[in-house]
This record gives sequence, C-alpha cells and structure tokens, in this order.
Amino acid sequence: MAFHAFAVETGPGDLKTKMANDTASEELRLAAEFPPATREAWLKLVDGVLKGAPFEKLTNKTYDGLKIEPIYPRTTDASIVAGRGAAQPWQIMQRVDHPDPAQANAQALHDLENGASGLTLVFTGGNAARGTGLEPTALARALEDIYLDAGIAIEFEIGPQSRIAVQHFAELLKARGIAPANVEARFGLDPIGAAAVWGSSPYPWAEIAPVLIGGVKAFAALGFKGPFVAADGRVIHDAGGTEAQELAFVLASAVAYLRALEAGGIALDDARCMIYARLSADADQFLTMAKFRALRLLWARVEESCGLKPEPLFIAAETAWRMLTQRDPNVNMLRVTGAVFSAGLGGANSICVLPHTLALGLPDPFARRVARNTQLILLEESNLAKVADPAAGAGGIETLTQQLAATAWSLFQEIERAGGAWAALEQNLIQKKVATARAERDKNIARRKDVMTGASEFPNLHEDVPEVLDAKPIGLAPYGETKIKFDGLAPIRLAAPFEALRDTSDAILKRTGTRPKVFLANLGTPADFTARATFAKSFFETGGIEAVDTPGFADAASLAEAYKASDAALVCLCSSDAMYADHAAVSAKALQAAGAKHIYLAGRPGDREADYKAAGICSFVFAGGDALATLRDAYEKLKA
Repeated sequence: MAFHAFAVETGPGDLKTKMANDTASEELRLAAEFPPATREAWLKLVDGVLKGAPFEKLTNKTYDGLKIEPIYPRTTDASIVAGRGAAQPWQIMQRVDHPDPAQANAQALHDLENGASGLTLVFTGGNAARGTGLEPTALARALEDIYLDAGIAIEFEIGPQSRIAVQHFAELLKARGIAPANVEARFGLDPIGAAAVWGSSPYPWAEIAPVLIGGVKAFAALGFKGPFVAADGRVIHDAGGTEAQELAFVLASAVAYLRALEAGGIALDDARCMIYARLSADADQFLTMAKFRALRLLWARVEESCGLKPEPLFIAAETAWRMLTQRDPNVNMLRVTGAVFSAGLGGANSICVLPHTLALGLPDPFARRVARNTQLILLEESNLAKVADPAAGAGGIETLTQQLAATAWSLFQEIERAGGAWAALEQNLIQKKVATARAERDKNIARRKDVMTGASEFPNLHEDVPEVLDAKPIGLAPYGETKIKFDGLAPIRLAAPFEALRDTSDAILKRTGTRPKVFLANLGTPADFTARATFAKSFFETGGIEAVDTPGFADAASLAEAYKASDAALVCLCSSDAMYADHAAVSAKALQAAGAKHIYLAGRPGDREADYKAAGICSFVFAGGDALATLRDAYEKLKA
C-alpha cells in the first residue's frame, strides 16, 4: 500500500467521486412568469448600494485563506455526498462524565429513557474529558441496568490512563452473557490524538502500533464489530486550528492507523471498517457543513488509492469546546443548536452536544436535558434527517466543500512527506501550523472581529450564574515515563481572555463592594452621543468595567460636577465627530481638573489626535481596535 507515493505525487483532482447516484430531476419553475435573474443585474443593484466602494468589500476569507463570496450560482452538476442511509437519523449521543459511577448511571438511564440513542462514556484523561470523567473500574456500576444489546450506541472517550476501560467493557459483556456482535460500540482508541494533546509519549510509534493492532485484533476476535480506532480532529479544533488543518490531521491519523492495521495482517477492506472519524461542529454553519462533506470526499480518495470501492466513513460529531463561554452561558444553547444543525445536514452519523454550562463545571440535569432535547427537536420536529445531503447543488457550500477538500489534501500531503502523522508531530510541523492559525484567531478575538456574544460583545454584568454539580476537577500526570516530547496541542476557549478580566472585576466587587467604573461623558443630545455611548458601554463592560451612563451635557462645568459624583476613576467621552471638534478638548481639561485618572474618547481621532492628547485625552476606543489590550491596560491604570 504505497500511501507515500499517492499522497505526494497525486493532486486532489476532482475530489467529488461518484459516491451516490446523480439526482437529476426536471426543474420546477416557480417564477416562470418573471424574467430570469442574472448576476449582472444583481451586481448593478449592489453597486448602487456600495456607492463606488470595491465589490471585494462584500467578500470574506476563512482562516485557511478560502475566499467567501457574497453570492454563488447553483451547481448544476452536483451529486449527493453519501453519508447516512436514506432518511436515517443520526445517533443522539449523550455525554456521561460524572466521576461518581452511581450518579453517572442515573444520568445514563434518564437520558436513554428520554430520547438519547447512545452514550458517550467519558473517562479520566480522555482528549475531551474537560476535567472530569469516569474511572475504568467504575464501568460496571455506571452501566448497571442498561440493556447494552438493545440497539443503543456506546462510544468510549479514553486516554492513555483509562484505555483499560475497553477491556473492562468486554469483561462486563461476558459476565452478562451478551454477545459482543450484538452491541454497537466504538472504542475510540487513538494514541496519535492522545500524544498530540499531551505533547509527549512514553513509547515511539514503532512500539505503540503493534500493541494497538494486537488489541484491535483481540477485540475483533471476540466478536466486536467495531469501529475500534478513532481519527480525532477535535484535537486540532480545540487548539484553535482551521477546518482544513482538522481534516488533514484526521486523514493523516486514519492513514497511519490503516497502514498499521494492514501491517498487522488485516485486509484493507476489513481495516477501513475498523476506523472512524471525530470532528468538531461549531456555530459557523456553512463551514461546518462543508467540512463534514469534505471529509467524506477525502476518505473516498484514500479508499480509491488503496484500490477499494469507496464506502461511507462513520463520522462522529461533537459540538465545539472552544466556542463555549462561561459568561452568559445561555448563549451557548444557540451556538450548539447551529452546530447540531450544520453537522446533521453535513451528514454526521452521531452527534454529542456539550451542555451549555460545561465550561463552568459538571452540568446539572437541566443543562443535560437541553443538550439532549436540542437534537430531538431538530430531528423530530424539524425533520433534518429526512433529506439526504440537502447541501448538494448549493453553490456556496459546494464551493467551500471543494476548496476545503483541496486545501486539506495539500496539508495531508505535507504531513505524509514528513513521514506521517506521528513523525509530523515529533517535528512540530502540525503544531506550528495550528499555532499560526491560533495567533490570528486570538488577534481577531482581541479586536472583537470574531464576536463571542455575552463575552466579547453584549455583556451582562448582572447575569445569574447557572448551577453546576459539585465535582472536583481531576488533575492527571502524563501516562508513563516521558521518553518522547514535542509541543502539545492544549485545548482553548476563545472567550477565556475576556472572561479573565470579568473574573478580576468580580474579585474587586467581592473585596470592595463595587466594580471598577468608567464614566460615560456624553456630550450634546442623544442624537449626538447614543451610538458611541452604546459602543463604549459594551466595550468596557466586556472587561467587567461598569459603565456609568449619563443624560448628556452641554457645558464642561456640569460635566465635571457629574463626574465627581460618579465615583469612577476612568472617563470615556462619547459624542459625534462634530461635537468632539467643538467640545472634546475643553471637556477633557475639565474632567482632568476634576480628578479623572484616565480619559478615553470613543471613536477614531483622525487628524485631531495631537490636539486631543494635548488636552488630556489619553486613549481612543473604536471598532477594530485591540479591545483586550486596552482593557488590560485599564486595570493597570486603576492600580496606579
């Protein structure tokens, strides 16, 4: 199996293989009496709105550099990307991660009785354990009274410290007299993904692979159907990587496992059925749909290169960890709804929803119910599974699918040239690419170009904190003696830097009884200052600095008196450019004389920056500026 040869020498070509029959049908003309809409006519209308601005203003780019156009023509030669069976729903997987096996058992039973069709068993040390999880020895108690051969799916989230859990599962089935062939279980064995997260390994790949394959063959001999080995793209997504990087890592990991299985004497046709993929689904609807579709095309390309007829890969989806926020966590419900929608329409075979309070701690029954019912509503009320590949023919998603597939294939080839997934990790090739993407993402989060509603935009300083269960986070040391070290791909949450500022504000509130404040020095009438005062309030409160709003001032003396009564150390001038020209300088001088520690102005200073600074205005806050740096500096000013 010459994977190196095909990976390096073969280009992506037309990655849309014939995985399903064409769905050509007679076109239904609902607008037959109207003249046809043309791109030229649309561009003419757009030009009138842009008023001379370049058309490129309407385009955008992904973190992979893929261009997103505002409009696409229909793809007339599209064919279905085969995934789930016709009208077959995806599996509703419910996360079971309570460290108390009795509590975990109660959760699992309740979930299965109320609509879940599978359980994701999260064990300590797993790639996505998020600080809690089951102990392998607790498996029997956690699965007590659950009919494992009743058609439910069981998926294992294990790490190096908990890999023995799958052996305990086999022993449990034997003790209950259940034939492994009657159980749908995905074991989630993934030493490559685990090493990527930990940044270390006690053994080289040459020693790991035979042990892994020996285990797979033993489980297959017992009668388990598999799949056994997971190629986990969440490792890349959690660390801030791009969609193409996630796809390339999944492909490279899967190919590494496929090689190892073949080297262990397993026929390729059987080996491919022992592998499945995991992908993150986030709130970017179109990119998520395109990513899931692209993976099927990429895997079909690998199968063809092996001389196999392509068959649909099992893809397990999980809503993204990095998009969850601790602040205003109810917004997470909206994010995961979009993620489930996208993964479901993109063809995921199973979906696990991270409860909306998971970033705060172990979710309570309400959060678990919302996670479960999000999927039930989309399946049972919205009927999302009734149409096979609804994105087929949609120009935008078809284009994104092809672009992602081609870009991911190129990255996959680069990993192959480095010697495969494990060698690329040892060389930090993958990690450097992810770090570059993460740095760009962090920059856009800091500048609020990538908005995290409730955290970096539209904050609520008076929100109620939802309840979570009392469970202590589990700290784990690396498994075994570390012999091989490289950069680890630590998971992140995008909102964490802003949440750290909010934590600082909460600590000040607890210590002093009041939050740090910024006085909004609104100049003129509401028509003059409302827009910028609203912006400034959101800007400062994302960092936990409470905005003291004002009705507007016509003279500097009354402004200064109101500031003195506000008990605020910081001030932000808010008004229109015209009002600034006449009143900003004199107002700043009055505020400075009244004791203002630091004066901001909402808006870009333009050519008046020198005059404003001479009058005592120290900083400027505006859309696209580095909000995170400004807010961190504000806390330093408060200390002075």
